[in-house]
Amino acid sequence: MEPMSGDRLERLRGLVGQVLNYPVIPTQTNPITVITLLAAGVIVVLAVWISRRVQATLRRRVLARLHLEAGLEFSILRFVHYAILALALVFALQMLHVDLTGLAVVAGILSVGIGFGLQNLASNFISGVILLIERPITVGDHVSVGDVDGLVRAINMRSTEIVTDDNISVIVPNSEFVSGRVVNWSHGDPRLRIRLAVGVSYGSNVEHVQRVLLDVAGRCPDVLADPPPEVEFVRFGKSSLDFELHAWVADGQQRERAASALHFAIRAAFLDERIEIPFPQYELHLRSGDAGGESGPRRRDQRARTSSGRA
Repeated sequence: MEPMSGDRLERLRGLVGQVLNYPVIPTQTNPITVITLLAAGVIVVLAVWISRRVQATLRRRVLARLHLEAGLEFSILRFVHYAILALALVFALQMLHVDLTGLAVVAGILSVGIGFGLQNLASNFISGVILLIERPITVGDHVSVGDVDGLVRAINMRSTEIVTDDNISVIVPNSEFVSGRVVNWSHGDPRLRIRLAVGVSYGSNVEHVQRVLLDVAGRCPDVLADPPPEVEFVRFGKSSLDFELHAWVADGQQRERAASALHFAIRAAFLDERIEIPFPQYELHLRSGDAGGESGPRRRDQRARTSSGRA
């Protein structure tokens, strides 16, 4: 292959220069050319890469030594990411020779019109900032908002990702956490008390029932020893003596598993200790009589007591 001659090389350089310096957005002072757009794009991409590297370094070398909560660590890293991107955006605008003062004036004029179209987006972004600063919910919390129940995986600029117990990711707008009612099962103290209703027959020894329930709760691996389990005699029910077993678990994720294990254990313990769980009882009044006139036999009432559907 023959080497390119000097004239051709100069023409190629001139063509490349014309393409790079082509005014994409012509202005009176400094037009925005192809090369300035490329430079601004490189600055933004480089800022994203730097942000990831800085976050990884902070997470590994600084935050790991401070032993912060997962939610607070996530908030710090998210603010670092936003700060680096904002700084890169300023440099990119300067690279494009954009007058920031004039841009602020234009943005102020357009903000009213844009605000109506992007009202939900702006609301969700501001709500996300509030969530990161106020921290009513943090990453790793077990929350219930609306009909969604699960763990908070990430708090992003527009929405929050929640993973349910079925490993389904649900994207919830940030504004719902600020303006709506949210149940945070892990806020402050992650421990959670569960209540199990238990009914026994009227002939049962209530002190014996209390000891059996406390023994069952003490042997359950998911139940905490401190605070200790408690048994309350709630009421004299229609068909049973009603008790409630109160037990504490380490966090909200264990409440369903612990409740199921306690139900199995209570059933087995009651069978071993011959403690009866009564069936609901009902009274049926059956009226029968002759369909004849006044000379017929007098009508009579019959009462039958049934238990668990048997007459």
